[in-house]
Parts: sequence; C-alpha cells; structure tokens
Amino acid sequence: MKPRAPAVFDRLDLLEWQLCQRMAGLSVHRRWLSTLRLASKLGDWPVWVALIALQPLLHEPHGWVYLLQYSVTALLAVGVYRLLKTRLCRERPFITFDGTIACTEPARDRYSFPSGHTMHAVMFCLLTASHSPWVLILLAPLSLLIAISRVGLGLHYFSDVIAGALIGITFAWASLQLVG
Repeated sequence: MKPRAPAVFDRLDLLEWQLCQRMAGLSVHRRWLSTLRLASKLGDWPVWVALIALQPLLHEPHGWVYLLQYSVTALLAVGVYRLLKTRLCRERPFITFDGTIACTEPARDRYSFPSGHTMHAVMFCLLTASHSPWVLILLAPLSLLIAISRVGLGLHYFSDVIAGALIGITFAWASLQLVG
C-alpha cells in the first residue's frame, strides 16, 4: 500500500494545479500563445549562447574570462539539473492531467522538475547583473517571460519554475563568489 501524503500537501497540490490550469487557460489567446512560444524557444539555448559568445566583445580585456565563467557555470548547472530531473521524475502537467491542460509545445522528456529554462534565465540574469547591468533592460523581461511560458504552455508547475530559479540563483552566486 502506497503511503498517503499529509493533507497539507494534498491542498498545496490542488492549489498549484488550479494555478497551472488558470495560467494554461490564458494560452487560448493567439498573441499571448505566440509570445509564450517565442519566449520558450529563445530560452531553449539561442539567447544564452549569444550572451556567452558576446562576452569578449562586451568586456575587453576580461571578456574571455567571463565567457569561460558563464560556460562552466552553465555546464555545471545542467549537470545538476539533469541529475535532479532524472531522479525525481515528476511528470509534466499536461501528462499528469491528460486532456485538462493542452500542451502546445513538444516536450523533450516526460519530466518537469525543475525547470531548466528558468534556471538558465535566472542564472544568466544574475551573472549579467554583475558584469553588464545595462543588458538587464532586455534580459530581465525576457527571463520573466521564459519562466511564465513554462507554466503557460503546460510544461511545468509553478514549483518547478521556483525550483529552477533557486538553482539558477545558487549557481550564479557560487560562480560570482569563485570568479567575481
């Protein structure tokens, strides 16, 4: 017999499910859905690769150090992210609640916890804030949209996004403490 979760967890699960359902329900608006899809695609990798590649141009003579710092930080974060994702195996909302939330984007895997898109968005925002705060004018709104897109597209729960953000904060902080 499977052990039951305490009632408080059942209530939190229900609350989170209702929030996800409402957020995904907003995706019926075509323009909003297009915005979420674009943010999700940009958060896949293109923006982060461009940001890393631009470091030598943005920060002479330290740009190559930042390029290396951002790259190593991202690789280490991906390693931890994949380890967590494959061990915790939390299915995506559109899988768990089949038919209730329509997923409009293909998922690479079945699992949602934590959000790698959000992890990268937050991590690179914090690294950028330390080295080129003026870039945040573009990067911060995009990062927020990326995080929202993960729930709005039915790919993640809010707690997945929050966990991804916390992991991103942790890696950015550690990176900045080690390298500066």
